[in-house]
Amino acid sequence: MSQEEKLKNILRPLEKVVVAFSGGVDSSYLLHTAKETLGEKNVVAVIAESPTYPSKEVEDAIKIADQIGIVPKIINTDEFLDENFVSNPKERCYYCKKELFAKLSEMAKEAGIKYVLDGSNVDDLSDIRPGSQAKKEFGVRSPLQEAGLTKKEIREFSKAAGLPNWDKPAMACLASRIPYGIRISEDILKIIGEGEEYLRSLGFKQNRVRHHAPIARIEVDKEDLPLIMEKELMDKIVKKFEKLGYNYVTLDLKGYQMGSMNLE
Repeated sequence: MSQEEKLKNILRPLEKVVVAFSGGVDSSYLLHTAKETLGEKNVVAVIAESPTYPSKEVEDAIKIADQIGIVPKIINTDEFLDENFVSNPKERCYYCKKELFAKLSEMAKEAGIKYVLDGSNVDDLSDIRPGSQAKKEFGVRSPLQEAGLTKKEIREFSKAAGLPNWDKPAMACLASRIPYGIRISEDILKIIGEGEEYLRSLGFKQNRVRHHAPIARIEVDKEDLPLIMEKELMDKIVKKFEKLGYNYVTLDLKGYQMGSMNLE
């Protein structure tokens, strides 16, 4: 049995589902397959608006959902009302996901839907993910993970399915750019988001701005290191980041690493 068919076999008994939809490659492939398996009327895509994600990500997610053929619902999450999140402990992700899954579970209950799904894949098991505990507490299912799908496989299946964002770089919550113990503020998240969007505009699709105020530590893919180190480009980047409020602008020679803040 192919993994695609295995995924469909996991989805069929669920009948109706709420999908936590970010517009990333994983949740997009999940939404696409859920729609193909269960039918449009039995799939609810929910996009969460929050200062922890750039507004452009929300706009792009809406477009992707429309292209898949599902009109998404938009909700606002209130993690900034929780001191446990704002104080930025190592369990920060748990409190953020708890807020999200609580709202999605309530939406599902009101609609008479038993299952809330997210787009976690097998690769996510290798990273530190406190949010997984919140997922367990609310009974959220991860069909891609259950089907044994890796990120690489999901990209391949997404490309074959004609999904336009099959090669979209991974995008994590902006709060993950801030070292644990440093309080999270909307102003800091806005600066980080603007810095990363600027780097994308220069062609660095996969990047991270790690916030070590007054230092910005920039991560890009290793193959992009020679390009970003060109003097003219470096000068432009330094000027931009100084305008954002950083005194020092550094480049991490290790390149982009998923969850690099967990190594500190």
